[in-house]
Amino acid sequence: MTTTAERRIHHKPDDADRELLNALQAGLPLVRHPFREIGVGIGMPEDEVLSRLRVLRAAGIVRQLSAIFDTRALGYESSLVAAKYPEDRLFEAAAIVGGHPGVSHNYRRNHTFNLWFTLAVEPGARLGLQETLDILAEATQAESMRMLPTLTLFKINVQLDMTDTQDVSAKSAPTAAPVRGDGVLPTDDDKRFICILQRDLPAESAPFDIWADEAGIDPDELLGRAQTFVDRSYMRRFAAVLNHRRAGFGANGMAVWRVPEDRLEEIGPQMAAFRAVSHCYRRPTYPDWPYSLFTMVHARSKELCEEAIEAIGAETGITDPTDRSVLYSTYEFKKIRLVYYTPEYREWEDIAAAGGPFPTWEPAAA
Repeated sequence: MTTTAERRIHHKPDDADRELLNALQAGLPLVRHPFREIGVGIGMPEDEVLSRLRVLRAAGIVRQLSAIFDTRALGYESSLVAAKYPEDRLFEAAAIVGGHPGVSHNYRRNHTFNLWFTLAVEPGARLGLQETLDILAEATQAESMRMLPTLTLFKINVQLDMTDTQDVSAKSAPTAAPVRGDGVLPTDDDKRFICILQRDLPAESAPFDIWADEAGIDPDELLGRAQTFVDRSYMRRFAAVLNHRRAGFGANGMAVWRVPEDRLEEIGPQMAAFRAVSHCYRRPTYPDWPYSLFTMVHARSKELCEEAIEAIGAETGITDPTDRSVLYSTYEFKKIRLVYYTPEYREWEDIAAAGGPFPTWEPAAA
């Protein structure tokens, strides 16, 4: 399995583009004409919203516009994984790791743990998460592979401020931790609608009508089910995901913190309150990995990223340099929206049972 390079146009977003991108990240209304409503909110005609969206997609700034589901709420097991490889074997290993259909993010970072990826396995999988990792570790000859699942989720909300009106140290009022589903797994009928909603939305006036017509259902039924998924916390929102670098956010810093056990529940929400932080998690520690709190910080430059991280440290009192580390993404091997309920998971397990050869994923050309 390999990606194909897409021909990208060069486009520098103007102020109207940036306002539109902010609105699209916040979420589309679940209505028959969502782009018309987006336009009303920012004072832009629907036809201009659509034309600008098409250009932003062609430029690779908007990666996808679709439902953002909570993987665990749908019954999938998932984890962040850190692995170590000699530099001369890193790209080969990353290609094998990326060939697993449950790997949606896969990066090189500037650390001895130099490959970082997310892995999900579907409900009822023959191979569980740990067994899948053991197979990947053996197939890639990893020096070390550490599973870092979410123990506590304090925040997940990727919304890049395209208008540059937000100070990197700005904070929001503390909010409750995100709810992850209602404890009831999707039915087969739910899965049918999830498979529709996880696709990339057409840039057309009535896009949900197009999907509904293809599926032979009423558009209001599709939209009603989408709203039900939001109410049940299966879906966080229906929104755009941007290519951070193409959108002008050149620094992607994963700041990790060594926090005393008895302060985790106090400090986690403090860190999550920073608007520059898109993700905030508590994760397990290991003898060679002492950091229990993870914060993802996105900024237009490494200097601004460091400024935000310094503000977080000052706010929480974690100022000793030995109590934190910042890992920057230096190469993107894979970044896609996870595809649910695809036969590729079972096909990968069949390949693993046969001892390979494993599929690979090559990064698309920039």
